[in-house]
Amino acid sequence: MGYAGAVILRRFAPLVLAAALLGGCTAAPATTTAPATVPAATAGIPQLKRDLNVREFADLVAQPGVVVLDVRTPAEFATGHLQGARNIDLQGPDFDAQIAALPKDATYAVYCRSGNRSATALSKMNAAGITRAAHLTGGIGAWQSAGNPIVR
Repeated sequence: MGYAGAVILRRFAPLVLAAALLGGCTAAPATTTAPATVPAATAGIPQLKRDLNVREFADLVAQPGVVVLDVRTPAEFATGHLQGARNIDLQGPDFDAQIAALPKDATYAVYCRSGNRSATALSKMNAAGITRAAHLTGGIGAWQSAGNPIVR
């Protein structure tokens, strides 16, 4: 190899080495099929985030088949709740039993007054095998502040 070949080799060797090392680093192809365990009624709902803002929560509760859970006390529930919500009091003695009896394959939208109890309820639901659930950060207070309706 002459002088010119040695200069070219020295100049481009690091690039060739880098290309060789990075050549095997490719992203895996994305899958587009929904898991087989998603029930037909909620198959069109995208993968849920745990914490939803008011707009995201409103979009979720508008989906057919979504179960809306209010985890406040019955007295709080009576002062106003989301249309169609089911009341399961997080502080009630039978909360865990009621959660255990819920269908594991349904999608749940959970809320409380401020978002604290619903976050706790969500953790308990996940521990009970319910994986398609999200809660409203800011609770029903944020819901009402955004101008969304409640029923009494």
